[in-house]
Amino acid sequence: MKLGPPNALPERTSRWRWLWVLPRLAFVLFVGGVGLLLWMSDQADKEEKRTTLTSDILWLEQNLRFHLARNEELLGRIDLAHAASAKAFESFARTLFGFESGLRQLIWLDVEGKVGQAHPAIMDRGLVGEAMEALPSRQSFRLARSLGKPVYSSAYPLFTNDWQFEVHVPVSREGRVVGVAVGVYRIRDILGDSVPWWLAERYRISVVGDSGKVLGTRSKVEAVVTEEGYEVAFDPPGWGLTLHAVPYRAPRPLASILLSASLVILAMIVLWSLWILRRHVLRRQAVEEQLRQEHAFRKAMEDSLDTGMRARNLDGEIIYVNPAFCRMVGWTATELIGRRPPMPYWADDYLDETRAIHDQVLAGDGPEEGFELKFRRCDGEVIDVLIHEAPLIDAQGRHFGWMGSMVDITERKLADERHRQQQERLQSTGRLVAMGEMASSIAHELNQPLAAISSYCTGAINLLRNHTAASEVIPALDKAVDQAQRAGQVIRRIYSLARHSEHRVEAVDLAERIDAALALVDSDLRQKAVRIRLSVVDRALIEGDPVLIEQVLLNLLRNAVESMRECAADLRSIAISLCCVDGYAQLRIADHGCGIDRTIAERLFDPLFTTKPDGMGMGLAICRSVIENHRGRLVFEDNPEGGTVFCIMLPLASP
Repeated sequence: MKLGPPNALPERTSRWRWLWVLPRLAFVLFVGGVGLLLWMSDQADKEEKRTTLTSDILWLEQNLRFHLARNEELLGRIDLAHAASAKAFESFARTLFGFESGLRQLIWLDVEGKVGQAHPAIMDRGLVGEAMEALPSRQSFRLARSLGKPVYSSAYPLFTNDWQFEVHVPVSREGRVVGVAVGVYRIRDILGDSVPWWLAERYRISVVGDSGKVLGTRSKVEAVVTEEGYEVAFDPPGWGLTLHAVPYRAPRPLASILLSASLVILAMIVLWSLWILRRHVLRRQAVEEQLRQEHAFRKAMEDSLDTGMRARNLDGEIIYVNPAFCRMVGWTATELIGRRPPMPYWADDYLDETRAIHDQVLAGDGPEEGFELKFRRCDGEVIDVLIHEAPLIDAQGRHFGWMGSMVDITERKLADERHRQQQERLQSTGRLVAMGEMASSIAHELNQPLAAISSYCTGAINLLRNHTAASEVIPALDKAVDQAQRAGQVIRRIYSLARHSEHRVEAVDLAERIDAALALVDSDLRQKAVRIRLSVVDRALIEGDPVLIEQVLLNLLRNAVESMRECAADLRSIAISLCCVDGYAQLRIADHGCGIDRTIAERLFDPLFTTKPDGMGMGLAICRSVIENHRGRLVFEDNPEGGTVFCIMLPLASP
């Protein structure tokens, strides 16, 4: 794809920028048109409702006039016979009330204004009769009698807070007024009787006084009324009363709602589509810019790595190499990308091994922990590399190749070889040191048997010089032979210990070994007046080498004797106890010597460390090594009575 000049894209963008304005302008005009249409529709609907309200309230006003006029006519038909008989008057009143006239009471007044008959009977004398002068109806009575036509009184409240008014209809016979028929209306009842149900479903009908107080209402309690209404004068009865109608807030037609909702939803969809399209374009531009930055960043990071990166497809073809890999093998990326096995950097002497691991990786069975291979540089140098392979997964989750990371470990391999050679030299030096320690150990351990052999031989010579019988000399010579054999065993065991070889394992009775060790130091014990206190609580059998165990006991007893050289004679005693605790044989050797100073306690078991002027520092080191080889422990602690306690823990033999 051929690109234009650098400023071609900005010029093209500015040239077609006005195209982005058209959708916005069209959307604004569309929304304006929809809003205007909805407003005009709403105004037309309001005007239609206003016209209907005016027509209905005027009809209601005419209907009320008709009912009141009819009641006036019926009241004027009452005669003296009805007024003279209570039963006839009640029958006439019931007939009159049956026309849903809105009347709640009928009263007959004579020409003087006195109550003749009433239905229902008057319960409150304050309404008519003698106290009538205190009521507004008194004036209405006089006016009706004088004018000879019906007169309405002003509205007044009842004790139940219901408002009512009266109509005074004069009754004439032969040209003269014989009485006045008074009809008492309750405003709430007249509204209930005169307002039809279909009108009450549309409006809240109220009668309002001249002070704005609502005197009676017919409405639906659960309905919601609007703020606008219509009113006409309620005449008759007049006196400032008005008939007020307020329409209920009726739900809009479903078709209108659906149409309006459809238009709004369509407008929102258009707006949302434009917004999504704009956001998509901006996001795409941001992603492209971020992708360029990420690519530049990754390229810079890969160029700075010392780890070689090589990518291959599923057929083994190289599709990517980084600069570090090119520096590692000496070939350029152009020479490597697109190559198939065998690769130019495979070492000739390791082709079969390299091809086998290559096929194993492509089959998905490569070692997860990585593997080492030999590579050949372009100059012929063979290098060692450590390789880790990981699968390449595309954006759809498909496996399309392998990515290998490689580290040149040639220097590390050379360093490992040098380290191995140094370790061999150190081991050789260690063997020489061990030989020296072994020689020191042999000298230390053979001192006692050789001294015993010398003593026994000297005693035998003295006995022979004194012409003692051979039967008395032979035991001393037998003991010398035993000590010579024991010296040989010591040499063999010390040599085996220095070589860390397997020693002889057999069942060992610790009590017997204690007795044998005490027999070997018996002469020293008598010479230095050391007493032995032996306590064998349990018979302890272990598995081990009896000679080495006896040698350990001998060394510990000799050290205990040496530690009490400067003690008083009554304190020179060694306490030996043997018991079994939790599957272990516990042997304790306690002396009352000078003890062990805290400053040397940590080095007490180190080879060649000693506090004796003529010591070699090998006894305790050998003792600990022997006990640990028997899976036991050798520790020491201060004796509460003075001196030191050495404790040996050895596992008991299996039953």
